Amino acid sequence: MFKQTYLASAIIFALTSQAAYAADQNMAQQSQTETEATVTQQQAPVAKPQASDNEMEVIQVQGVRASLNKAVELKRQNIQVVDAIVAEDIGKFPDNNVVEALQRVTGVQVTDRAGGEANTVSIRGLTDVTTTVNGRQIFTSTGRSVSIADIPAALLGSVEIFKTRSSAQIGSGIAGQIDIKTHKPFDFEESKVSVAAKGIYSDQPDKIDPNFSALASDRWDTSIGEIGALINLSYIRTNYKDDVVSPGASFPYFVEDGTRINDGWNVGSAHGIDTSAGATIGGKEYLLARDAMIGNSIEGERERPAFNISLQWAPTDTAEYTFEAFYNGFRNESFNSMLFSTVDSPANWNQVVNDGIDVYDGTNVVKSRTVYDAYNFTSGDYSKSSTDSYVFALGGKWDITEDFQLKSEVVYQQSTFENEFTAMRGQTTVYGVDVDYNADDGIPSWTYLDNPDTSVDESDMTNTAQWQTADFYDNGSKDEGDSLSWTMDGSVYIDVGIFTKLQFGARYEQRGATNSNRVVSGGNNIAFDDLDPSLITNTTNFFDGRANVPNSWAVINGYNLYKNRRQYEALWGFDASDLVLQKTFDIDEDSWAGYVMSDFDTELFGKRFDGQVGLRYEGSESDMTFFDNDAIDANNTPYTAESSATNSTSKLLPSVMMRYWLTDDLVARFAYTETIRLPAFTDLNSFTYYTPDLTGTGFGTASGGNPSLDPVTSKNYDFSLEYYFGEGNSIYGTYFRRDIDGLVYGSLTKTLHDYDGDGVDEAYVLNRPGNTSNGKLTGVELGAVYFPEGMPSLLDGLGTQVSATLLDSSQDIPEYDSDTGNQIGTTTRDMFGVSDESYSATLIYDKDFFSARMSYTWRSAFLNSYDAGLFAMPRGIYRKPEQSLDFQLSYNITDDLVLSFDATNILDDVYQEYYEDSTLFNRTNSIYTRTFALGVRYSF
Repeated sequence: MFKQTYLASAIIFALTSQAAYAADQNMAQQSQTETEATVTQQQAPVAKPQASDNEMEVIQVQGVRASLNKAVELKRQNIQVVDAIVAEDIGKFPDNNVVEALQRVTGVQVTDRAGGEANTVSIRGLTDVTTTVNGRQIFTSTGRSVSIADIPAALLGSVEIFKTRSSAQIGSGIAGQIDIKTHKPFDFEESKVSVAAKGIYSDQPDKIDPNFSALASDRWDTSIGEIGALINLSYIRTNYKDDVVSPGASFPYFVEDGTRINDGWNVGSAHGIDTSAGATIGGKEYLLARDAMIGNSIEGERERPAFNISLQWAPTDTAEYTFEAFYNGFRNESFNSMLFSTVDSPANWNQVVNDGIDVYDGTNVVKSRTVYDAYNFTSGDYSKSSTDSYVFALGGKWDITEDFQLKSEVVYQQSTFENEFTAMRGQTTVYGVDVDYNADDGIPSWTYLDNPDTSVDESDMTNTAQWQTADFYDNGSKDEGDSLSWTMDGSVYIDVGIFTKLQFGARYEQRGATNSNRVVSGGNNIAFDDLDPSLITNTTNFFDGRANVPNSWAVINGYNLYKNRRQYEALWGFDASDLVLQKTFDIDEDSWAGYVMSDFDTELFGKRFDGQVGLRYEGSESDMTFFDNDAIDANNTPYTAESSATNSTSKLLPSVMMRYWLTDDLVARFAYTETIRLPAFTDLNSFTYYTPDLTGTGFGTASGGNPSLDPVTSKNYDFSLEYYFGEGNSIYGTYFRRDIDGLVYGSLTKTLHDYDGDGVDEAYVLNRPGNTSNGKLTGVELGAVYFPEGMPSLLDGLGTQVSATLLDSSQDIPEYDSDTGNQIGTTTRDMFGVSDESYSATLIYDKDFFSARMSYTWRSAFLNSYDAGLFAMPRGIYRKPEQSLDFQLSYNITDDLVLSFDATNILDDVYQEYYEDSTLFNRTNSIYTRTFALGVRYSF
């Protein structure tokens, strides 16, 4: 981990440059889609406009090197700290989704590769990212942000990552803002057609899937002005298979009889309970052991249809109108086959003790043991989900005078997410299980034993004769969100002292969000052999032979269970009224914003000194209605209770960005900005919802919201130096700091609740959020783009793009007594999701008709999240270091016809989690899909 004392010295550079300085902020955008680059996009202010918008000229180039060279020059001309990726050509992103496309950008880390591709993006370690499409803020259903992994890379022209924020931009997103640029017809000088297709092979499911995209664009001079039309389509289907093996939760057990201790220790403590040998609870010695061994084999098929339509009309040289429609869809069908073996039975405890329980040296933490009379269950979990998100925008821009420009736009959005979930358990009790919770560097092992007194092969988990059904679950949910917004932006070129341009604007939005769900369960015991054979399937080749764990087991076929669910709903006694979705919240929110900002340009000590200063105001008010569908009145009769609340925010967000030209080739930037994050709608719910104890932990779980939550705010400082040399080469570095106030964190308390109405209260651990945590993040980003000159002919075109991000973070997390709910202290630890170090290196070869790129990324271990407050282990869930190696090459058969080959997740690692101490408290071990793709692209 780096120390702040030497951060500044890490970003001092000394090389030479030949690139010319260009100061025009308003270059005309011609074909952004034809380059691929890492850029910084906020142009220098000038005294007079040269075009009708804050756009930049991007000369049409082809090939990785040409696009990176252009990126270096663009970065040199901009004020904000902003990176981007831009397709070399239409449809030429080598990645499957936006998240994967971002992993090579300095300061960006990606993770969560489940489902065959990376799913989560963080900027400088933080995941609170605001996403916009062509500058418009978008969302998925009831969320504040969009599921960015759902947007196919083939639909994009570019993606820009704003690490600083001007007052003209939306103030949300503590981590930063990602702006997705789609194509427009006026981006092209004439007609354009491009078609791309790939066949993607996924090794775990052993299937080939299609990836198709097409673009058609044209523009015409007519009697009413110039008109352009564009349509861009994309469709991706992905089959995936993820295998996950893990030991269960850690609990204390009395040494004398092996029974679990559920009271007498503080549930949910940050660092767990005493692990020293001989430790006691209530004066009695205990051992810490896992309660289960768990295997999950998740297979599924995912589809992502998407399209973008853009119509443009320029009736005169001073007016332009644009209509755009953007759609992205998501379809996912998955089957999770779970094998859950309880390994904490006290049966034959004396035999276990006499045979020896293996503990880690000097601790009371059990490493391995034999468990007798062990209860097991399988679960066939089927999930079917879909998302449909639409954005419609109509806007115009006008040159009122040579110096005065106005833009305005109306945007309507609608997004719906629906999910259906069915699951049925099978159960059996086996003679015995040999377990080693950490047999091989975090990977556990377990083996079933045959009963020597019977002839039944109990170690064969595919033997249906030993299984019978248990619980059946039939759940569902629907989230709906919509929005109507209006924006207006103006700019006036001025000559007042050092100030050269005045910008101002306003935004108003009406947002709605509703959630409805159902949670239905019941139990019934039917022998597997008495069920329709189509309802049973065998999971095979689990974990690809990489661990000493059960290779196969019998399980309910989730697909057939869902297909025939009506039959089993009746058999399990579900009433029709149980299966109706019931509303849990309905929220209407009005938000408004306004800003004023000015560019300045002067000299300081004989050097050019320019930048921007601005102030943005953001406010909102939410009217919220919540519903408790499990309320019970004094007569023990269930009913639906309602509760109303309001939540309002008001915040001024100043911004100052400065740029100082030390030489023609060495530029320094400084920025101070403030950003905001509004509370998630789900965190505002005033009711408490209860889930009973499903796995014998001794506690159910309960969750509730807090309608009085305040926004999270951050004060942001950025300082960068960049040095340019040769033809398109550069070295750059940024030091940054984030001071974050009011992070939302959930307090844990024990509570009693009569869930089933039998007059007996059961224990629950309640999690309720509050603005109870603060955080601090400092760091350095370093990067370089270098193509050496004077190389031998064969090596001419060889280059590299490298980056490093070094972070230091801390977060104050309150600790609560689980019985009283009172705060008993504070734990300071790393912020969630922040790796101390991450690196990216890309080796590029670009010559004539051939282009190749090998990209490697690595990030150090990091605190990912907190586990549920039910267990005796440390709550913090850490991820071990993660790495990724991807490869892409293309060959231009002609100027219009290109062949490509892509490979992702080449290293095929086991991704691992642990609780603080990776030896004592290992957690999940996951293997994910590798993909290999052959593609063809034709453009004319």
